[in-house]
Amino acid sequence: MERRTLFPGRALPALLILPQLVLTAVFFLWPAAQAIWLSTRREDAFGTSTAFVGLENFADLFADPLYVAAAGRTALFCTAVTALAMGAALLLAVFADAEIRGRAFYRTMLIWPYAVAPAMAAVLWVLMFQPQIGLVGAWLNRVGIRWDYRLDGTEAMALVIGAAAWKQVSYNFIFFLAGLQAVPKTIIEAARIDGARGFHRFRTIVLPLLMPTVYFLLVVDVVYAAFDTFATVYALTQGGPGQSTQTLVLKVYLDGIVNADVGSSSAQSVVLMAGVILLSSLQFRFLGRKSAT
Repeated sequence: MERRTLFPGRALPALLILPQLVLTAVFFLWPAAQAIWLSTRREDAFGTSTAFVGLENFADLFADPLYVAAAGRTALFCTAVTALAMGAALLLAVFADAEIRGRAFYRTMLIWPYAVAPAMAAVLWVLMFQPQIGLVGAWLNRVGIRWDYRLDGTEAMALVIGAAAWKQVSYNFIFFLAGLQAVPKTIIEAARIDGARGFHRFRTIVLPLLMPTVYFLLVVDVVYAAFDTFATVYALTQGGPGQSTQTLVLKVYLDGIVNADVGSSSAQSVVLMAGVILLSSLQFRFLGRKSAT
């Protein structure tokens, strides 16, 4: 039987949701409106005057080969980070869900990296992979394997992908572990009695029951890789060497703050915002259909 809480009148419910409405208006709606407005403007070189240009900033954006290249790098970056973070988290969650001694300790240790700030995560990876003083980077050069992510774009991209994925593994691990614990044990026992063993049982029984969690984390990880990795990438490589690790969110910062091209930067922000809204809409629609069936 469904239970509902009824409030007398409308003043108290409105008062309860007012803080969230204020935060949404101040930190999302107002900045979004400002970005949309600025994307239709163009400033002179000194920022003393602006002119309305309509959609010209967007037209110039998609005609810019540097922006198209950054979009391709972002797609590669998001795909790699999402695949690594979800794959590693699912594997660790399967092991942590097993009946082993000290599993509570292992679960706690696997969750802790999520509390590390993005910039601090970048510092940790620098201490490991810096070619002169890094534990791993210096060792690679000592054994004859040339490693210097400051000069090699491929190595730099691999480094930022690894750092960003490592930061997200703990978040995914929490959801995957919760999803595994929600799988009815009777189903697992029935599959075991029927002869399903190991990976076959996981692929045919457990994974289908985890698919709502997988779809949710897929969208969350893509959004994370596209937006929340700015501090990690900037602290590690500043988008270099050259532009080999310059993703879209980093280009927004460089064009708007460093190069003072507010119109183009705002247009890029609007494009990114539209992409997130589209991904979120697809997630809610797809998960809604899954839950209805």
